[in-house]
Amino acid sequence: MNLLFCLEKLNSSDLFKEFIKENPKAYLCLGFFIIDKEGKGDQKHLDFYVPQTKKMFSFKIDNNIEKIPVEKISNAIPEKIGKNIDFNFEEIEQIIVAEMENQKIKNKLQKIIISLQASKGKNFLVCTVFVSMLGLIKIHIDIEQNKIVLFEKKSIFDMIKRVK
Repeated sequence: MNLLFCLEKLNSSDLFKEFIKENPKAYLCLGFFIIDKEGKGDQKHLDFYVPQTKKMFSFKIDNNIEKIPVEKISNAIPEKIGKNIDFNFEEIEQIIVAEMENQKIKNKLQKIIISLQASKGKNFLVCTVFVSMLGLIKIHIDIEQNKIVLFEKKSIFDMIKRVK
């Protein structure tokens, strides 16, 4: 499956057509995807920002399309995701697995959380990868170049602060 398929499914839904009719200046500002390798927790969300109302809405893409209001935690205006981008979820997973092999990480892949974002006019993927033995890998992928620009391996225990 790829991003373009998700966008086509969304664009063909009556719910989204009505949303765009009411909010013609709304734009794609975020994509959120979960690839669950051990269960059925896969998710696909595309978020749209409405400049006139300064509100954001997430469209959950499943068998049906569901519109969910998003509570903004910041006053920052999200950047618009560039047009004509596409990526394949399986290819992203292959890039991650290949880099794990390069880094000699043998843990089993459990879940990949992918966030499609734009910053300074550039589209990229921020991935959080959960692996066996409570491991975490943080990866940033430049979509245009289809390459990893950041790779950090951590443990859940690195995230827990010690209380004295």
